[in-house]
Amino acid sequence: MPIDAAKAVAAEPRSAEIAWDHKDIQLYHLGLGAGVPATDPDELRYTLESRLHVLPSFATVAGAGMGMMGGLSAPGIEVNLAAVLHGGQTITLHRPIPVKGSATATSKVAAVYDKGKAAVLVLRSEVADAEGPLWTSDAQIFVRGEGGFGGDRGPSARVPAPDGEPDRTVERPVREDQALLYRLSGDWNPLHADPEFAKLAGFERPILHGLCTYGMTLKAVVDTMLDGDVSRVRGYSTRFTGVVFPGERLRIRMWRTEGRVQATVTAAERDDAPVLADTVVEHA
Repeated sequence: MPIDAAKAVAAEPRSAEIAWDHKDIQLYHLGLGAGVPATDPDELRYTLESRLHVLPSFATVAGAGMGMMGGLSAPGIEVNLAAVLHGGQTITLHRPIPVKGSATATSKVAAVYDKGKAAVLVLRSEVADAEGPLWTSDAQIFVRGEGGFGGDRGPSARVPAPDGEPDRTVERPVREDQALLYRLSGDWNPLHADPEFAKLAGFERPILHGLCTYGMTLKAVVDTMLDGDVSRVRGYSTRFTGVVFPGERLRIRMWRTEGRVQATVTAAERDDAPVLADTVVEHA
């Protein structure tokens, strides 16, 4: 069987040294569509090294080899990339991410769940530098066709829908070349660039990375609900419910509650087809 759940969970965590600097941060931000308008002072915080701050979702691409793609090569895991979809993502920030840094990333398969027609892998990365923990990241990965092995189904909790009309609604365009730029931050899955591979995976054309939508949504929340202050973010979680095609527009609805912002994301041109759900930004 391609997934040996017991072997995957029992495997020793793997550690690697990772490093990043302003170029990695700027490339990531540009991959999210930052820098429009190019001279806007609010956008320069994402693109100009002398003013740079770090969007916390950068944690999903820092040391990319130890993240999702690294976890898919862990002991007991052997899967076809065409059957892989990102199901959800959670980040817990222990302190703001510096513009330049080096750290130790320790990764493991934290759990394998049996959803019947699919298996769900929980890939956990814990990152710390000389001053202590920086962030913890959990990626929930669906592998179609690999369920039915009799394992635990895992949690299925959902975030209650917010009451009333959203406090803010914004739209964010996805450029035609955005997936091509975003993948330079480390996610080389051909699903996001190769039309023939996308068709094999059941899509009419390449799709945007779920983590790109994830980052775009956090940027929208920070810019419109948190006064542009990335240091206020304490945690960020979402569930991926649909795909985005380059060239579309994201419609992001946001509700403010005590200590958190809850959001939903839809594809505006496709009758508000759901893209992200159960999306929560915990903040100071």
